[in-house]
Amino acid sequence: MSPATALVDAEDLRTRVDALLTEHVDGLLPELVAAGAGAAPLAEALGQMLGGGKRLRAAFCYWSWRAHGGEPGTPEADAVLRVGAALELFQAAALFHDDVMDDSDTRRGRPAAHRQFAATHAAAGWSGDPDRFGESAAILLGDLALVASEREMVRAVETFDGRRRVRAHAVFERMRTEVTVGQYLDLLAQVLPWGEDPGADEARAREVVVAKAARYSVEHPLLLGAVLAGADDAALGVTSGYGLPLGEAFQLRDDLLGVFGDPATTGKPAGDDLREGKRTVLVARAMRRAREAGDDELAAALHAGLGDRHLDDAACRALAEQIAGSGAVADVEALIADLSGQAFARLAAAPLREDGRDMLVRLGHAAVARRA
Repeated sequence: MSPATALVDAEDLRTRVDALLTEHVDGLLPELVAAGAGAAPLAEALGQMLGGGKRLRAAFCYWSWRAHGGEPGTPEADAVLRVGAALELFQAAALFHDDVMDDSDTRRGRPAAHRQFAATHAAAGWSGDPDRFGESAAILLGDLALVASEREMVRAVETFDGRRRVRAHAVFERMRTEVTVGQYLDLLAQVLPWGEDPGADEARAREVVVAKAARYSVEHPLLLGAVLAGADDAALGVTSGYGLPLGEAFQLRDDLLGVFGDPATTGKPAGDDLREGKRTVLVARAMRRAREAGDDELAAALHAGLGDRHLDDAACRALAEQIAGSGAVADVEALIADLSGQAFARLAAAPLREDGRDMLVRLGHAAVARRA
């Protein structure tokens, strides 16, 4: 059992959030079928996506609530867990859309949703383009998950007082807007000129990290928990102070796993981020190292390999070894250590309940040191 898994199981969080997600999908199925019998596969695909995941966002939300004074075993605790379910549904929406935009083949060890629906189309011999059908179905699945996340959020906070309800919705709405903008910035980064100014490339990559991933993975779940516990503006500022750098470190770890991770634990082929052409801090650092060292071979390999969908496993491994040999991996590890160090120092100084703080520290360490 991984450290993250054990932590998310504390106070039965995973089981309870999973039960809420199952309840939502089970309730959605008859609604979909009533609209049209052919819609049942949408609920099945949503259930598959929700069946995976580490539940870290739900855990950050819940333990932030506890750290700011929330009491376990209360109706409010149940409501906060439902907010965690809303966060998981929002993540599912983001993943459905992200896989289409990245043209990903797999997600959590299975074919990505657009690939599954394309395969169904092809096997049935339906008319039209199977890939176009698959992509369209996955986009609609993402939209369906967005609707579901909003429903869960409304249900979750309806019993809170008006001030906390309004503030929680404001955080949730800002999160959704920023992720959407981050997705566009990521899309834009893939088409802009790259490699001539590695410093600018890295700045752009970090902008994407913050907007697309860092805030919604860590900072916003922490803020939601704090808001629901009644934290004031000063406390929310402190929460952002440790949540944002921890979220950035979390995503930088994800970028390393996208190139060097074990497929058995990440659920995606090794080097998939290279094939998909991800313009990450890692590859920006590798290009900077290549230019500083006059390593034309590495620079040429990055230009040729990044975004080449036909790279086989051996070619991916070779490019990954060149990136690691440049010192770029060590650079990113140092950046992760610096960001997480800032976050943990601020978390240690924050006025929080010790049991909640302890769990947030442990969750943070698990998030930045994970292998999947």
